[in-house]
Amino acid sequence: MSTTTTPHRPTTANGRARDARHASKVARVARQLRERTSTAPLSRQKRVVSHQVPKVHDRKHLDEKIDLNDLDEVIEIDPERRLCIAEPGVPFCRLVEQTLPLGFVPIVVPELKTITIGGAVAGCSIESMSYVHGGFHDTCVEYEIITAKGEVLTCTPDNEHSLVFQMMHGSFGTVGILSRLVFRLVPAKPFVHLRHETHRSIDSYLESIRSHFERRDVDFMDGIIHSNSHLVLCVGDFVDSAPYTNRYDWLKVYYRSTAERTEDYFRTPHYFYRYDQGVTNVHPKSFLGRLVLGKFLGSSEILRLAEKLRWLLLSDDRPDVTVDTFLPFSRLKEFLEWYAADYNHYPLWCVPYRRVHDYEWMADSFWKGMSDDLLIDIAIYGGKQPPGRNVYRELEKKLQELNGIKTLISYNYYPEDEFWRIFHRENFAKVKALTDPDNIFRDLYQKTCKAAMGRE
Repeated sequence: MSTTTTPHRPTTANGRARDARHASKVARVARQLRERTSTAPLSRQKRVVSHQVPKVHDRKHLDEKIDLNDLDEVIEIDPERRLCIAEPGVPFCRLVEQTLPLGFVPIVVPELKTITIGGAVAGCSIESMSYVHGGFHDTCVEYEIITAKGEVLTCTPDNEHSLVFQMMHGSFGTVGILSRLVFRLVPAKPFVHLRHETHRSIDSYLESIRSHFERRDVDFMDGIIHSNSHLVLCVGDFVDSAPYTNRYDWLKVYYRSTAERTEDYFRTPHYFYRYDQGVTNVHPKSFLGRLVLGKFLGSSEILRLAEKLRWLLLSDDRPDVTVDTFLPFSRLKEFLEWYAADYNHYPLWCVPYRRVHDYEWMADSFWKGMSDDLLIDIAIYGGKQPPGRNVYRELEKKLQELNGIKTLISYNYYPEDEFWRIFHRENFAKVKALTDPDNIFRDLYQKTCKAAMGRE
């Protein structure tokens, strides 16, 4: 039975002062929503650039905006309870700067510096601790949400708004405005020691992933697949000291190092953001370009340029393939063999992801067909589209055969009836009736498959 849960509140004087400041920000946003008479679509205005794949004709550029720029403060870090209370616009790079000196970090830190904690929930961010903990959203224990009507809800996994809590994950802002998060922290050390295991067959690679997953004998696990005969599994641990450290934010490219090195050491923040210039689609691509511009063109700057100059830089006719695919562990070999024969763009990023919770935003039929306790994210970044083909659509179809899914951050071509066989239409409808009855935030299909593609 649902119960009312007392919201997590700061325990220090400074935290209480920041919380009071937060309450005034929320009151401003809620008042704007209550006083709004239009039912036309509404999008967010935030300081940090969106980390969804930019698209030329995305309708959000024409929407009226709700100003969320000031919802970007860490309210309190509580080492005793291993909790952090923060606003959604806080980027992970700033969060880690504040938690690491206290000996803690967020349990899942996404790969790009300026991904925000709110964006990590809306888009289901993962990383190399996900093989134990799932996604960042799986480490959250409470959300404060502002509805389209200006009501403020406290949502937890076990209170009267538990379904709203669960449906925020992967909602891409369609359920409500996330205004405050409470999430768990994990003890951390100043350095990370990384080992690169090289495998020459898919079977050997899968055996090692399964072994580490069952033993939980490392802090971090992800990998780079250079081909089906050159697969690198990168396993690491927090350590107190390091004989040297590397960083991959200027001249050196991290994914290339996995083919060249057997081990590496990092300062902890530099480990977290080793992919910030691009996971496998590094920008600038040439050494000379990185020498001249690399210091100034991280992921955030590239995305901002693509957003501002989208008419010059982007094409919706045959867009590059940038997508995360989630597969049951038991079907990964079948996918990799199909992929090599049918598309063959490498390298791929491989992130094991523990099945922590059967998410309510996925259709019941998806989970009924799932026996695996481990999923694998295979990320394809920067692949070119061959003439006459739509690789995105081919992936959508193949993943359904394998009981997998693709994330919705980029280009989506699902027919509507097919889309709602994958995602849980009834649960979205229940939550939207409470949080957005006039659909001003759009529904998930409208936002990710129509408006994002300029087809609304």
